[in-house]
Amino acid sequence: MADLRIDLAGIKSPNPFWLASAPPTNSGYQVQRAFEAGWGGAVWKTLGDPILNVSSRFAAVSFNGQRVAGFNNIELITDRPLEVNLQEIYETKKRFPHHAIIASLMVEPKQEKWHEIVKRVEDVGVDGLELNFGCPHGMAERGMGSASGQVPELVEKQTYWVKEAAKTPVIVKLTPNITDITVTAEAATRGGADAVSMINTINSLAGVDLDTWNTVPHVAGKGAHGGYCGPAVKPIALNMVAECARNPLINVPISGIGGISNWQDAAEFILMGATGVQVCTAAMHHGFSIVEDMIDGLNNYLDDKGIASVMDLVGRSVSRYSNWGDLDLNYKIVAEINNDVCINCNKCHIACEDTSHQCIDLFTEDGRPMLKVREEDCVGCNLCSIVCPVDGAITMVERKSSVPPMTWNERQALISSLAK
Repeated sequence: MADLRIDLAGIKSPNPFWLASAPPTNSGYQVQRAFEAGWGGAVWKTLGDPILNVSSRFAAVSFNGQRVAGFNNIELITDRPLEVNLQEIYETKKRFPHHAIIASLMVEPKQEKWHEIVKRVEDVGVDGLELNFGCPHGMAERGMGSASGQVPELVEKQTYWVKEAAKTPVIVKLTPNITDITVTAEAATRGGADAVSMINTINSLAGVDLDTWNTVPHVAGKGAHGGYCGPAVKPIALNMVAECARNPLINVPISGIGGISNWQDAAEFILMGATGVQVCTAAMHHGFSIVEDMIDGLNNYLDDKGIASVMDLVGRSVSRYSNWGDLDLNYKIVAEINNDVCINCNKCHIACEDTSHQCIDLFTEDGRPMLKVREEDCVGCNLCSIVCPVDGAITMVERKSSVPPMTWNERQALISSLAK
């Protein structure tokens, strides 16, 4: 069995699977149940001055029969007294000394406020701190959450204030509601962050009820934007993790968050630079026991790859993530259709004919309908293989190019030199 233990900026846990700061980590009872189920760590639901939450709070987006493809919430930070949370953190850490407990924190952007809460939570034995600079609703209107996380100067300054007082590692949780997340990640690094975590939830409105015209969710007929998460946000989160992982100015570990539902998702985030991952929506959908399959799946994957430790997997794909201008313009793939497997639904032909490059021909052979790709016209866009409902019916095949590799940047440089 592979070694699943991780060390994220000095925070150790028995595996890379942590629960994110959210409803599943609202109490000691829940976090202890999670640890019993096998989770390696938990980021406690954000602590600060307790607030009042509204009812209702959650909404989900289902797609093509999949429940909770996306999840929306307008819930805020903890509505329980700080003293109660601190007592439960102390009791949980005492019972599970080898599991990671990280305190998520949010206070006004004032130095003394950060110093005060840091001292109080560290006194009960947390393994680290996560600064919530990402909450997009409710708290942002009060000058906290993403209101801070969207301003690099505030990210840097508040991180510095926390580091003045902190004795444990400091993780900065970043908002995706910004043009370029690397700017705020760099700011957190300059402020002394020991790690960054991403992404927090995305500004969203789940929907509108076409019968009542109320927003979904609504509170007595009024709605507000919330935070979007779940499987639908995974590609956005994965890109942001990758952009930070390949940025030399962000030379700190990353805790990956966003749509992680199984071990495969976790492995992708780890390959793209995350040392560990945090999960919320999948646990809310299926319960804490999902971590069992995550642990078994990642173990088997590492064994199959001959990798002894999950830490050896971190960032292995980062060097393969580049800029568009560095891609080989002369690389060639084409689609091949296996008519022995094809069920003649013609989705590939329709998609190609209507919305791509009209390179799939329909014909009849021995009275049987057939499909064939004209390779000379195929641009290798992948659309036909994407819409095909049958595994193995369409394969994208590499073709050797008669010309050497050339990127857009190399092409432009050559044009410039010839112009001279």
